[in-house]
Formats: sequence, structure tokens, C-alpha cells
Amino acid sequence: MGMSFPGESTEYRAARQRLLEREIELRRSTEALAEARRALPPGGIVPEDYVFEGAAADGTPTAVRMSELFSDGKDSLIIYSFMFPRDPGDTRPGPASGESALLPLAEGPCPSCVGFLDQLDGVAEHVGQLVNFVVVAKAPISRVLTFARERGWTGLRLVSSAHNSYNRDYHGENADGAQRPLLNVFHRDGDTIRHFWASELLYAPRDPGQDPRHVGTIEALWNLLDLTPEGRPAVWDEQLAYP
Repeated sequence: MGMSFPGESTEYRAARQRLLEREIELRRSTEALAEARRALPPGGIVPEDYVFEGAAADGTPTAVRMSELFSDGKDSLIIYSFMFPRDPGDTRPGPASGESALLPLAEGPCPSCVGFLDQLDGVAEHVGQLVNFVVVAKAPISRVLTFARERGWTGLRLVSSAHNSYNRDYHGENADGAQRPLLNVFHRDGDTIRHFWASELLYAPRDPGQDPRHVGTIEALWNLLDLTPEGRPAVWDEQLAYP
């Protein structure tokens, strides 16, 4: 391609060119995977019109059915399962201030989910021009909305599954009732809503030392770290706040 940067050696340029060829192959594989995903046969019909708790226009809690999460002209719905409450074994510090800080640690939000949603809060407005995007948590809607306000989220649509079986049915909750951060995609065809895809890589076998990376392609944090000489650290987790 004839590119070069100031001060680089011929050894660096040759190695970089070989790496570029691998990056091109990855791009092709990514496109092919997306095409194969779009070509999936119809998924299962959603068994019920789940009733979630959401926020009315004035901010008060209100019932909202899954079918009502679809806007006119937008037939795809992305739902991320926010681990709120967090995993029972997660001992990272909870919120340091606000009403959310008064919650028992085990009932508070997962810092890794929060880090992920911090990233998605900014992109939600853009995504919402084309598809529906919703975040669901098992915690009562009052807790979810309070934490969102304290965190400064403004773009995310948040609902609670406290009174339905959505999380359990769509693997955002394990057999013991612990929450799991699965991302599900649904598609509406007329009055029929079907499951389209889920980030099942979360549950798939992985090589030693690897994270699940089930939503890795849309996580800015980890992808940015992968571009550095240090890479992503072997032992490190997102926190709700840093010193």
C-alpha cells in the first residue's frame, strides 16, 4: 500500500504489512459472519407479551408490554440484560453516594455492566434512529431509574423484569436466580415477535485465560485496549469509580 510513518524501520513495516493482511481477513470474516447471522431461519415465537415496568412520560412507573417496546417502522428490538442485582460473588465496591449507595452490596448494580452501559448510553440515540434498544434489569424500576439518574444516563431506555420471567426464559438469569449479561435480539413480523439472536458466546467453551467476549465486538473499552502494546490486562475489572 506504500504507507509509512516517521522513523519506522523496514522490519517494522514488513511486520505491519503482514499484520494488515490478517486485519483484512478479519474484516472479511466479520462481514461474512454478519451475513450468516442475517440469514438465520426464523427463531422461536416469543411465548408471551411480557409485561415490564417502565417509566411514563412524567417519570412515574408504568406497565409496558414487550410489544410496546417496538416503535412504528422499527421491527428489530435489542435487549441487554443488566445485572442489577449483581452476581452474588461480586465484591467490588458499590456506588459511593446517592440513594443507590444505601443498597446492600448484593442488591446493587454490576460494575462491569455499568461500564458497558456507560458506553452504550452515548450511542443509544444513534441506534434508536434505526432499531429499538432497551435495557432490562431484575431490580425494581424505582431502583433502576434512580441509579440511572445518579449515573447520568440520558439515552438508555430502561425497564424492569421484576414481575415477569423474561430474564429466566431468555438466559439473562441462571438456574440459581443469579443475573447474567445476555444480549438478545428480537424481530417483529406483523403481530408476531420472534427471537432472532443472542450473545450465546457467553455460555460457550472458551480457551484458558479468555473472557467470554460475547459482546466484545461492541465494547469500546476492551477493543481500545487491544490496540495498545499492553493489550487488555489479564486481571482487571471495571469499577463504578476510580481513585
